[in-house]
Amino acid sequence: MDRSVLPGEISGTLTPPCSKSYAQRALAAALLACGESTLRNIELCDDTRSAMRCIEALGADVTVIDNHTLRIKGALTPRGHVLHVGESGLSTRLFTPLAALAGVPLRIEGRGTLLRRPMTMMIAPLRQLGVEVHDNDGFLPFDICGPMHSATVDVDGSVSSQFITGLLLSLPAAAGEYTLHVHRAVSTPYIDMTIDTARRFGVEILHNGYTQFYIEGGQHYCPTDYSIEGDWSAAAPLLVAGAIAGEVTLQNVPLLSKQADTAICTALVRAGAELIHETDRITVRRRELRAFEFDATQCPDLFPPLAALAAACEGESVITGTSRLAHKESDRAETLREEYAKVGIEIDLSQDDTMRIRGGAIRPAVVTSHGDHRIAMSMAVSALRATGAVTIENAEAVAKSYPGFFEDLERLRVHTNEHSS
Repeated sequence: MDRSVLPGEISGTLTPPCSKSYAQRALAAALLACGESTLRNIELCDDTRSAMRCIEALGADVTVIDNHTLRIKGALTPRGHVLHVGESGLSTRLFTPLAALAGVPLRIEGRGTLLRRPMTMMIAPLRQLGVEVHDNDGFLPFDICGPMHSATVDVDGSVSSQFITGLLLSLPAAAGEYTLHVHRAVSTPYIDMTIDTARRFGVEILHNGYTQFYIEGGQHYCPTDYSIEGDWSAAAPLLVAGAIAGEVTLQNVPLLSKQADTAICTALVRAGAELIHETDRITVRRRELRAFEFDATQCPDLFPPLAALAAACEGESVITGTSRLAHKESDRAETLREEYAKVGIEIDLSQDDTMRIRGGAIRPAVVTSHGDHRIAMSMAVSALRATGAVTIENAEAVAKSYPGFFEDLERLRVHTNEHSS
């Protein structure tokens, strides 16, 4: 599906979808809880649906109460031999160790861009835990068979924290005691989200500065009623849209959230946008924007909206942490460079781990999402200040995290005779 976005002003209030990172973690915890849990404020994006399929395959009963509420009866009794994780990297790294708890042979299968994303960081730790693993040269599909046994395990955390999340949620439900030695942990706010989710379901995880984790097995997940907060990753492009094209207020986005992407507020302030914070809502208004510097190492999902922000700033912005982008849905640094060049914005990647973006006018063009939801949203936001329509190919990629993104963006549009939808 192609989507053309016209330039124009925006103004209004929205509630972004729930945090899919929290939602997937909560679904995993509900699978392990003995009893019925209720998850509220759920957004049924592609990644959340992948997690729902996984817990159903592993034995949970999932009832859809309404479009935003699920009731889950937990049980780890696999209904088949295959776990389909779709294109979700988190579901892959989360549910592989959870599947090992079942103690029966299971195959982990994915599709699309996920088949090109490396999963080697899981193999050695799982084997140290006693899990049989047959891999495809470090890529999906995997064949695994648990159970897991008491061990001290070394984990490479330099590529992603997602597998650490899988271990932290699964090991409390295993028998024994476990110590994880994590080397070069990145995206530590996401680890905080994992520990927070476990705590909500009655499970304790101890750690020492994200380098050592101490997990007592034999804990019991307790069913709970859990309302999931809004997604700062989905909020970020909308907030940038407000900063460059008018004004936007977002609800159900608590500033004290553990989500890494609350850091978008820091970047917006540095760029000169006006921010008004309330308890669980935030308003961003356009002001004269200036170049900024920002380290996105711990929040790599912010690179696409930061690119849209930098393109609207006077001068050259510097964003570090590009080493985190090679193994996303696309090679996001190169993809951003390629697509922003089409609309007249130069992105320099010549310096190690650094992206330099010189702001300027956005010209009409046909761009592509490369099947990456965050690239599609970034280009759509930049299109608001273009001199004509920007057409985004494969715009349906937004369904991975925010199915209603384009409709919400149009809902914010200030309609005029010149630019009507």
